[in-house]
Amino acid sequence: MVDKKRKVPNLRFKGFTNDWVQRNLGEVVQKVKSYSLSRDVETEDDTGFEYIHYGDIHTQKADVIDGNTKLPSIVPGDYDLVQVGDVIVADASEDYLGIAEPAVVVNKPTQNLVAGLHTIAIRPNGIHPLFLYYLLHTQLFKHFGYRTGTGLKVFSISYPNLAKFTFAMPTLDEQEAIANTLRDMDNLIAANQRKLDLLKEQKKGYLQKMFPKNGSKFPQLRFAGFADAWEQRKIGNYFTERSERSSNGELVSVTINSGVVKASTLDRKDNSSKNKSNYKKVEIGDIAYNSMRMWQGASGYSPYSGILSPAYTVITSKDDVDSKFFAYQFKKHDMIQIFQRNSQGLTSDTWNLKFPSLKSIKVAAPAFDEQKRIATFLEEFDHLITLHQRKLEKLQELKKGYLQKMFI
Repeated sequence: MVDKKRKVPNLRFKGFTNDWVQRNLGEVVQKVKSYSLSRDVETEDDTGFEYIHYGDIHTQKADVIDGNTKLPSIVPGDYDLVQVGDVIVADASEDYLGIAEPAVVVNKPTQNLVAGLHTIAIRPNGIHPLFLYYLLHTQLFKHFGYRTGTGLKVFSISYPNLAKFTFAMPTLDEQEAIANTLRDMDNLIAANQRKLDLLKEQKKGYLQKMFPKNGSKFPQLRFAGFADAWEQRKIGNYFTERSERSSNGELVSVTINSGVVKASTLDRKDNSSKNKSNYKKVEIGDIAYNSMRMWQGASGYSPYSGILSPAYTVITSKDDVDSKFFAYQFKKHDMIQIFQRNSQGLTSDTWNLKFPSLKSIKVAAPAFDEQKRIATFLEEFDHLITLHQRKLEKLQELKKGYLQKMFI
């Protein structure tokens, strides 16, 4: 909560004591003249002009007429070149949260950089550019965009309306302190996102190298102590279908990205049937998959005992079979392609892969001890990815808290 007696934020740096001053956005920025490129213009030749579209910089081309290069949509004086510190915002979005999603020009433009179609360029005048950039990320501004935006399918906002946004701001020194803190937080988030992306790419590499390719009986990467050839056998040699039905137990679901999860953890409407007497039973160690989405990778090892929709198929491993090993193998791109080829149905909306078809598919697998070693390694790698994912989420939540508490 903001102190109602004084215009000060809930979270503040030491040394700053002055009240914040109420302003309209139009008082501290000026609109940069931009241009709109005609949709029917055919472009041929490079001109060196660039424009910004939703914050991304693209090279703009021009018509060549009678051998002369011409920019039909850009007339001298009709636009201003973008400068360092200008803020470019989107003037439309399918979601009100995306209205005026900002991008700040922090690097020196090469040449002839202008704001283009579906953007509004504003030049700070008495307000720190990064403070303004983060101000436009606050819920205060998003709610303003929701109230002010127009349109049904697409929300849009004009500069006159944007200029009416009312907010409180401190001195430039305090603005800079806030902006630098949030910029440092963004850099930390970006660094952790890169680490997470790298770990995910490393896992993809392990999945490619720890399983044989193109009918080979030996993987490219192997743990010491294992040298025997892998054996090609049908999935039915390793698994049987679990057919028990039950209405008792926790409801679980199968996702493409996270495998088998508790349905209560999903941010979605509960569409399960009230009468669950025909629901399928799943036990810890089973593999469950969506028969209609196996070709998209909707499968996973179940760490839970529970029940799930009859639309799913549940398979249980035979003796001396590590189901986690096969759960990882089923997620490989080449396996998903095999599942797609073996799915039944005329169109992708009707494709399904029931167990009678699944059990006939051949897979390569080593002896049980090597299965277990591979599964354990990949599971530990997944735990590492999860730890980094949680750290990233905590940083994002921390930044969200800063945006709520450091602005009025």
